[in-house]
Amino acid sequence: MKSVIESSENGNLPNSAQAHHLAITEHPERQELHDELNSIVYELLSPPFELSHLVLLSERGWVDQERQLIDELCKHYGIDAPNTHESDFSADFGEFRLRWERHTEYSTYTVYRTKPFETPFMHPAVSFVPQNWLARLPGELLVATHIALEDRARPMRSLHELSKLFASGAVIGSKVAGGAASVWSDQQIHHDNFSRILIHDDNLRSRQVGRLVERLLEIETYRMLAMLPVPVTRKIIPQLARADQRLAELTAGHVAMTCIEDEQRLLDELTRLAAEAERLSALTSHRFNASRAYYDIVKLRIAELREERIEGLQMLQEFMIQRLSSAMGTCELVHTKLETLSMRLGRASALLRTRVDLSMEAQIRDLLKSMDNRAHVQLRMQETVEGLSVVVLSYYLLGIVGYGLKALKAAGSDINVELLTGMAIPFVVLGVYMIVRGVRKVIGKLQREK
Repeated sequence: MKSVIESSENGNLPNSAQAHHLAITEHPERQELHDELNSIVYELLSPPFELSHLVLLSERGWVDQERQLIDELCKHYGIDAPNTHESDFSADFGEFRLRWERHTEYSTYTVYRTKPFETPFMHPAVSFVPQNWLARLPGELLVATHIALEDRARPMRSLHELSKLFASGAVIGSKVAGGAASVWSDQQIHHDNFSRILIHDDNLRSRQVGRLVERLLEIETYRMLAMLPVPVTRKIIPQLARADQRLAELTAGHVAMTCIEDEQRLLDELTRLAAEAERLSALTSHRFNASRAYYDIVKLRIAELREERIEGLQMLQEFMIQRLSSAMGTCELVHTKLETLSMRLGRASALLRTRVDLSMEAQIRDLLKSMDNRAHVQLRMQETVEGLSVVVLSYYLLGIVGYGLKALKAAGSDINVELLTGMAIPFVVLGVYMIVRGVRKVIGKLQREK
């Protein structure tokens, strides 16, 4: 050990130490985790350029079909296709550059075209991609956005010019990246089924361009993903109101119940209502949780824009937060109502089950009491039967004694049969009684031992 330390201090490391530097066991997922932290790669862009961004919701199992389509496009343009295990791909196809990324529940296709343009959005980048190839993309379109970035050499457009580019006329905008660029949009879907964002380069550095574009695209993507549960939420609200009212009626019906059949019928209704509440919760809980996470990302990306106000225009942050917060508030309210309804149903069901259990216990107690009374009556009847059995057995036994005495008299003995039979009566009866009592005691002892 000393020689190794000394050689290290002298700069003469052993070969193994020179190869590995650390003789420590490495975590098996270290490289994967490191790559995950560096998985976001910004495109190196220089203005002027236009891009078209598509977000398609699709099942995870469709990723092979997506790779196959990318492979077909690459072969058509004579470039290398992505590997079969890759989940992102970027390549230059001549007239355009395409970037494909596969995420958990959606895929993105971003088409870049770095060419000068006079009028933004007139010839968008997506128009240079084969349209029959685009039509075969799997999934459902959720986001479609055009972004145009103008060079700083071009004068900034006036509000009049902007109102022509954004047909709705409701233009929002702000200075971003610490005043290094200006961004405008109207957050509307235009006739070509795309929304529009215009960026003017005021003083962007080369790497700022890619980061700014990526943040704007993520805001567009995640705000729509965050809004996904809103239509379902609106459908659930009336159902929750009816369930809440029904629960109040069932709870009030506790007082009017008089028999266990009513209690069991009410418990069945509560169980059905609880099952419906759980169905709604299972239908929405995953989407609500995902929406909450996407909303947090949107707020983070907006904060990273570092917006500054342009006089007379609403900022992107104001527009987004104002509308998204209302939608997210509705989702949170419905989520809370579902949780509250489930808790109330649980309490009502527990209360009713307790009442049913008490009613059943009372019935069982009455049944046991009735059985005890019947057993007592049976015991009295048994004792009566035992008394009669003593008489019957004594009668037959005295008959046998009488026959024996008659036989002795017939043999020549001078005896009085009637007198001796009468004198034997108390002895016979007492003997039979003692025998029956002894047998009963033995039987009772055996039962107690069991």
